[in-house]
Amino acid sequence: MHATFHDLKGASVFITGGGSGIGAALTKGFLEQGAKVAFVGRSDYADFAAELSAATGNPPMFLQCDVTDTAALHAAMDRAAEAHGPITVLVNNAANDQRMDASTVTEQMWQEMIDVNFKHYFFAAQKAAQTMRETGGSIINYSSISYMMASTGMAPYVASNAGITGLTRALAREWGPVGIRVNAIAPGWVLTQKQIDKWASKEALDAHLARQCLPDTIQPEDMVGGTLFLASAASRMMTGQVMPIDAGVVVTG
Repeated sequence: MHATFHDLKGASVFITGGGSGIGAALTKGFLEQGAKVAFVGRSDYADFAAELSAATGNPPMFLQCDVTDTAALHAAMDRAAEAHGPITVLVNNAANDQRMDASTVTEQMWQEMIDVNFKHYFFAAQKAAQTMRETGGSIINYSSISYMMASTGMAPYVASNAGITGLTRALAREWGPVGIRVNAIAPGWVLTQKQIDKWASKEALDAHLARQCLPDTIQPEDMVGGTLFLASAASRMMTGQVMPIDAGVVVTG
């Protein structure tokens, strides 16, 4: 159960990568608050959207879209705004934490990883800010503690997340005067199905849990409460911040 943030009822929310993993939990979490939610995904999540509609009684709007195609992303945001009103909450969540040895990264691979993990964050925020200048709003960027830990085997992804932190702070400073708040969440190792299928071996997971202050594994649903808080007026004087939700692996301050 999550806390209820009454000001999110009826809010126009747009989520990238909202059909799987952390994004799926976020989509459901906002729907349960009574928000009007549109989400994009590269795959077909129409069935998932129908399931959420039945489960919550609040139908989301699914728009199939490759977030690296800026024109398509902006078109999807326009459609969401037409249906739900000007976007007041943007959650940039879509990402690909593909593993690769740094010595094998080609220029094409680098560009593809930057496009999916970083580029769309800026252009989605830029688009949302066009109307948020009039209404105010909250932009929440999903980063990762990977750049704080100097994680290996994923250099483009780590670099992207370091960039997301810088972008978050720059946009918070630039757009704060017009009522736009920009914050980031830095998850620890969240055990999505993708992580379980690909990388969460017993040895790797045990080693990571040993770094955590809290011994439990982190689930996608554990990201919902912090995101709702940053989206709502409960955090109205909070901007330019990076909030780790990682069971205590990193220390900030």
